[in-house]
Amino acid sequence: MNVETYLFFNGKCEEALTFYQDLLGIEVSMLMKYDESPDQSICPPNCGDKVMHANFKIGDTSLMASDGDCAGEPNFAGFSLSFNVASEEEGIRIMEGLATNGKITMPLAPSFWGGLFGMVTDQYGMSWMVSVLEA
Repeated sequence: MNVETYLFFNGKCEEALTFYQDLLGIEVSMLMKYDESPDQSICPPNCGDKVMHANFKIGDTSLMASDGDCAGEPNFAGFSLSFNVASEEEGIRIMEGLATNGKITMPLAPSFWGGLFGMVTDQYGMSWMVSVLEA
């Protein structure tokens, strides 16, 4: 069994993927919009130019995303995406980038388990945890 993460951005998926491409270097391997669907009966109204399905990778991790029903704001409650970076400079760059129109909820600081750790919620409501491994 393989469990994969599927994120619903409720109308902001393509914008979010572009943001993550620029900041994190994600690789989008597939993106289909609702108006490209062979079965239009399953598409929400007025969502033709929105993302029906996307596959992307952050490093070695594969994720999926969509605009869902294109209604309301994204709501990413109850989980965070967590990753490690090799340097404090990279951790600061990513934390500050993710905090653009978002909020740092725990500044990058030394952790009792070693290295640095911080948390940030981005402009789409996605919670991130950033760890800098000890060198």
